[in-house]
Amino acid sequence: MSVCMVGWSHTRFGRLEENDLEALITEAAADAIADSGIDPSEVDEIFLGTFNAGMESQDFAASLALQLDESMRFTPATRFENACASGSAAMYGAIDAISAGRVRFALVIGVEKMTAASIDKVTESLAKASYYREEAGTGISFPGIFGQLAQRYFQKYGDQSDALAMIAAKNHRNGSVNPLAHIQKDLGYNFCREASQKNPIVAAPLKRTDCSTVADGAAAAVVTDIGTALGMKKAVAFRASQHVNDVLPMSKRDVLAMEAPRLAWSRAMDQAGISLGDLSLAEVHDCFTIAELLEYEAMGLTSEGCGAKAIKEGWTDKGGKLPVNPSGGLKAKGHPVGATGVSMHVLAAQQLTGTAGPIQVQDAELAAVFNMGGAMVANYASILQAIR
Repeated sequence: MSVCMVGWSHTRFGRLEENDLEALITEAAADAIADSGIDPSEVDEIFLGTFNAGMESQDFAASLALQLDESMRFTPATRFENACASGSAAMYGAIDAISAGRVRFALVIGVEKMTAASIDKVTESLAKASYYREEAGTGISFPGIFGQLAQRYFQKYGDQSDALAMIAAKNHRNGSVNPLAHIQKDLGYNFCREASQKNPIVAAPLKRTDCSTVADGAAAAVVTDIGTALGMKKAVAFRASQHVNDVLPMSKRDVLAMEAPRLAWSRAMDQAGISLGDLSLAEVHDCFTIAELLEYEAMGLTSEGCGAKAIKEGWTDKGGKLPVNPSGGLKAKGHPVGATGVSMHVLAAQQLTGTAGPIQVQDAELAAVFNMGGAMVANYASILQAIR
């Protein structure tokens, strides 16, 4: 527990036409610094996570936060990119800098501006998070890639459409009371289960309600060493921070086995010295409902092929034995790609400090974050605990 978050912020996620990329960055940064109680001049380095890949014309974004305050001019700032896990990549960059003793206060920002681009452009940009020449470059979209994963899973373990609809319904139910969420509406199981004009098939067997949203948004955190954090008004410590990357081509691995996510989870549990049953909640990467189902198995909640049991028996509901995505997850909260990893850590910190409002999990003591880039390629698993 050598590194802690001591301040954080989170913009609303969704179609934020009034906010460009710079406005999202400066809003999140200003609010996180103010929340921590430090002065902007005390920020030693800035770590910014964003994917972009052509969705936003301003590609060189790391220094935009420097315009927040005159005292921040000349502060080192670096962009981190690891597909949908770009925000966690930035967070772990800050953790490394603090652990090395090179930085005292780090400002971590995750951001994405997606809605200014056309849907075709967004689809093309997200496809670049795959092994392009063999996967998306052949004309398969990212939803298509996860649709294929769902098909393989169904072929091996039977049709799990009921379970996927239950995951979607759970996350929309949770998101309906999250004031930061893109979709604040409880859609219900029946709507999520059946294909319709309002819920069409996107990439069989996945329907629109199985897919995360295209959204704008940002989240930020101030991170410092534990000695400094203990003298501040609040502190959420990293009991574990594990990063595991796999080879990019899906043809070179068994994607259903979730080997890299399993390894990230097991290493995080070992580092924290805990078991899955010790966790109060988890925020996981439900870019598609099939991803959340597979993550139940990767974390060890169920054995391979039995992930449906967790959702059907209510284990992952807000009042279940391990609430998963009480925020609504990417499915309802939204998935502004580079913001997602920082968002997950911020929302977990709010849970652990009892400040999560209507999405609060009762008596939350330990939280897990699992953020994934690409199709199980970049995997980040954190275990968090409030110490102040």
